[in-house]
Amino acid sequence: MINQKPAQSGYIEAIGIGASDPSLTSDTQRKSLARDAAIVKAQYELLSMIKGVTLEGGVTVNRAIETDSKLEARVNDAIKGAEILKTEFTSDNGCVVTMRLPKARLEQMMGVKFQ
Repeated sequence: MINQKPAQSGYIEAIGIGASDPSLTSDTQRKSLARDAAIVKAQYELLSMIKGVTLEGGVTVNRAIETDSKLEARVNDAIKGAEILKTEFTSDNGCVVTMRLPKARLEQMMGVKFQ
């Protein structure tokens, strides 16, 4: 069972599921590409969650990014530095990756405070 609850205490967590081209000849290639795809998907999910977060003052991160290009860069850097908690391969060489970001680290990197 996959826990889809994004906020786990002091963290924001996301799950990414990836697949690769089944015509590749090597299991290693298929697994590597599936893992890469799962990481990208999990990062996208983290970004979607973060953009919806409300900051002090009632503004969402998404709205704040529209007016501050440096904030967007800091958010992207934070997401790229997210911790991979778990990597699981499926029987068909797909991959499921769980990533998390500490809320405190995200607030520090962004220079903002979440509500």
